[in-house]
Amino acid sequence: MKRLAIKTVAVLLATGFGAGPAWAAETLQDVMKRRGLGQQDLMAAVKTYTPSGKRDEFLAFSSGGQSGQVLVYGIPSMRILKYIAVFTPEPWQGYGYDEESKAILKDGWIEGKEITWGDSHHPAISETLGQYDGQFLFINDKANPRLAVIDLRDFETKQIVVNPIYKSEHGGAFVTPDTEYVFEAAQYAAPLERGKFYPLEEFNEKYRGGMTYWKFDREAGRLVPAQSFSIELPPYSQDLSDAGKGPSNGWSFTNSFCSERYVGGIEKGRPPFEAGCSAKDTDYLHVINWKKAAELVAQGKAQKINGHNVLTMDTAVKEGILFLVPEPKSPHGVDVTPDGKYIIVSGKLDTHVSVYSFDKIQAAIKAGKFESKDPYGIPVIGMRDALQTQVQLGLGPLHTQYDAKQCVAYTSLYVDSQVAKWNYCEGKVLDKIPVHYNIGHLMTMEGDSTKPKGRYLVALNKLSVDRFNPVGPLHPQNHQLIDIGNDKMQLLYDMPLPLGEPHYAVAIEAAKLKPGVRYKVGTNSRTDKDHPGKVRAGEERIERKGNKVTVYGTLIRSHITPEIIEVEIGDEVTVNLTNLERAEDETHGFAISTYNVHASIEPGKTVSVKFKADKEGVYPYYCTEFCSALHLEMQGYLLVKPKGWTPTKKEIAKAAYTETDYRATLKKIVDTQAVIDSVVAFITSTNYKDFPDVVGMVEDATDQLGKIPDAKSRHEAAAAKKDWEHANLWAEQVYQYQVKAADIGLRAKTYLEQNGAKKLK
Repeated sequence: MKRLAIKTVAVLLATGFGAGPAWAAETLQDVMKRRGLGQQDLMAAVKTYTPSGKRDEFLAFSSGGQSGQVLVYGIPSMRILKYIAVFTPEPWQGYGYDEESKAILKDGWIEGKEITWGDSHHPAISETLGQYDGQFLFINDKANPRLAVIDLRDFETKQIVVNPIYKSEHGGAFVTPDTEYVFEAAQYAAPLERGKFYPLEEFNEKYRGGMTYWKFDREAGRLVPAQSFSIELPPYSQDLSDAGKGPSNGWSFTNSFCSERYVGGIEKGRPPFEAGCSAKDTDYLHVINWKKAAELVAQGKAQKINGHNVLTMDTAVKEGILFLVPEPKSPHGVDVTPDGKYIIVSGKLDTHVSVYSFDKIQAAIKAGKFESKDPYGIPVIGMRDALQTQVQLGLGPLHTQYDAKQCVAYTSLYVDSQVAKWNYCEGKVLDKIPVHYNIGHLMTMEGDSTKPKGRYLVALNKLSVDRFNPVGPLHPQNHQLIDIGNDKMQLLYDMPLPLGEPHYAVAIEAAKLKPGVRYKVGTNSRTDKDHPGKVRAGEERIERKGNKVTVYGTLIRSHITPEIIEVEIGDEVTVNLTNLERAEDETHGFAISTYNVHASIEPGKTVSVKFKADKEGVYPYYCTEFCSALHLEMQGYLLVKPKGWTPTKKEIAKAAYTETDYRATLKKIVDTQAVIDSVVAFITSTNYKDFPDVVGMVEDATDQLGKIPDAKSRHEAAAAKKDWEHANLWAEQVYQYQVKAADIGLRAKTYLEQNGAKKLK
């Protein structure tokens, strides 16, 4: 009766029976009027709306600023999809709480000092022939000069390396066109030798900048420090960089500020850094032949500093691989055009962007035409000899990205809070649009590759001020989506970013990404190798050697095996856990009360957590990911016993069950099997093997059903002895296996129906 009453009410509401004006359906015009929306708002909404179940055209990877992480969101929906843990612990993913991710973070310690935060800045996607290939993502840490490698097969951080000679670096990460090298520039000059002190009075002589080129082994998916090298540079503050493309491939370009080499000291009555570091009209663009530099290192012409290969300035000048070109003072962005013919530089304190010609730079080098040398003997090419043109855009130009349309570029104007669209071939402004507020970087789709995609632009604004509901003095950043598909730009969407200061972002066609949905069972995801603690179902065990206890366990809906771990106080405990699931999105978590361990275990993954059982007591553990209807029952107990403890009660607590209970459970099993049989009949009547995701689900369901015979024999044996407690509970376990198999099967059936599966003839 209750169900019928609910259904009747639903029908009445759907037909509007008995409903007054409040129940009348709103028209589109009604909604627009009520919310004060115009036609432009409607157009923007249509351009960004992504219906339920549909996916975005592009994925953006944004630095997480002071969070030390990377954010992933979709375009045009602007939906945040994931935080990738990189330089800092992140509890949801167990990053920094399980042993495998702890090892990654430990590689990022500096001179033995644990670093628990990072300032992630510039992500870069791996490239093949200058185009994004969607295989790897690199990101730098400005505060603690480090570089990380993220594998886009599973969106996990695989490696962190520490720069062996820098104290800070803002200018990273940037990749060469085939990702042979990932490079980063020093920011604030400092002595290159570790542990060396030199007073600021010796700044010009003892402090240095530099460029580091990290060799990347694509097959291994790792940076190779032994094959990497740096080039010593003057104590100018090197900043952002870009790699040459096409005709300029083999060269890199890095701008700088504070070429005055000014040392502040406001507390001593000296003018501050900002005054002394912007006194000259120009700074220097560094032009480096990285390909020849790599050959010089291979020839043994580098010296070792802190065990790292470094080409000195003297060697770089002598071998003709390092040149300087004046650029407007305090530049920030330096961006090579998609065809590799021009380098566009923006000076924060200038109203122009400067377009340098690679051909002109090469002609000056070939002719030996230099206007001077800097104080360190580096040849300086005259600005007029290198410039193609300068274009006045507005106040505070910073960064440039490119369109699919030839010669069309977009530059952020920090002071004006605008984006300028302009043509660098013709040297004219095409359009401007205000943004909110004080834009830093901007991003077009694959906009720094050889083949930008156009369509959309994202303005990464430093201030949001009044754009969102107030949430206290600390405001989110504001990423604004702009349509650039037409002659005039159109603002589509404001998205608050509430995780650090996202500094830069890159966007790639979603179709280029091929992430997996499961690991091979027993995989250490951080090394991509078999985990020594992996086990299959039935192999679970607990081993003790002295005071070291090692658990080899498994997780599957809805139980953790083992469910009880008994140790003694003082034991050192390692818990290895393998997720046996094969279905997509069936992640399990693991946490023990008060022991500060947590793991996220995706399908197929094996992780380990370690701790010392330093307090006797009872500590529940459980699955932290809601994984099934009986998620809350996915639990266990860690029992930390006193030394030498012996039990006084022999029989475990139990409830009372009858034969009637057992028969009811058997009826439930029969009914559920009928559902399973119908689902299996549907799936096997289709071409389901053409759908890898469904094949994985079928494997998982088959695995669940494969556990039934053992539980069935147990409940039948118990029933024969009239042990109704064990008979009922083992029968209930059969039912649980059925439910999990049916759940997976129904998901597979729905997937096939929604994705055009065909009936077999």
